[in-house]
Amino acid sequence: MTQHLSDAEPITPPRRRRRVTTLAIGGSLIAVLLLVALFAPWLAPFDPNAQLMSARLLPPSELHWFGTDGFGRDLFSRVLYGARPTLLLVSLILLLTIPVGMLIGISAGYLGGWTERVLMRITDIFLSLPNLVIALALVAMLGPGLLNGALALALTSWPPFARQARAETLALRRSDYLAAARMQGINGLRLMFGHILPLCMPSAVVRAALSLGGIILASAGLGFLGMGVQPPTAEWGSMVAEGSKVIFDQWWVAAAPGGAILFASLAFNLTGDGLRDRLDTRHGH
Repeated sequence: MTQHLSDAEPITPPRRRRRVTTLAIGGSLIAVLLLVALFAPWLAPFDPNAQLMSARLLPPSELHWFGTDGFGRDLFSRVLYGARPTLLLVSLILLLTIPVGMLIGISAGYLGGWTERVLMRITDIFLSLPNLVIALALVAMLGPGLLNGALALALTSWPPFARQARAETLALRRSDYLAAARMQGINGLRLMFGHILPLCMPSAVVRAALSLGGIILASAGLGFLGMGVQPPTAEWGSMVAEGSKVIFDQWWVAAAPGGAILFASLAFNLTGDGLRDRLDTRHGH
């Protein structure tokens, strides 16, 4: 007995396997980092600043997963809390660098002439300065602290955004898109920030994501040298500096915050690579 075609089960196409992308991995790691910073008071088993000299320099165990430091403080709790100043510093730097860099770059590319020459020469001067050295000099003058460290690092972090925005503005200045906008009577600031800025933002987002790994390392460098967030606040760079004194005997004191710095830098670097592949058609598939 044959079965009619109408009664036959429909043929469903095979499902496409979802490919795990670099952006998905990086975004997942950043989500973990944000959740750790947000819920640190509930995730940390101990007070990060509570000192117990009888428990100093204990190796990793069931009670202290990452061991303890020279003051008997639980390293796992301090690593969790250390994500907070790091992410706050990164956020402050981005809020300072992206608007300044985009404003200077778009203005130079759109206005041209002597305005472009002056702005680009200023950009070249700041671009030639060594980031960490200038940041150390500024923090030494302003005083150590989270806000001063963000200002110091932001001062030398905006030039790449300005140069990229200028290059894209020059390419867009004679495009048909902007010509059509001018025909409708759109000029000046409205054209610059209403039409050019949205077209330059994707590349700025990619550059910001790619630069965050270096910014995290620079902020950790400030903390390592005692110019960042001051003790007893948990900060990864200063924790590595404390652990470097006993690194050969009690390696876990420096390894725990060092692994956290590696985790954060890897997360932002993977996200930047994924955003570049997604937003930049030259790298897309």
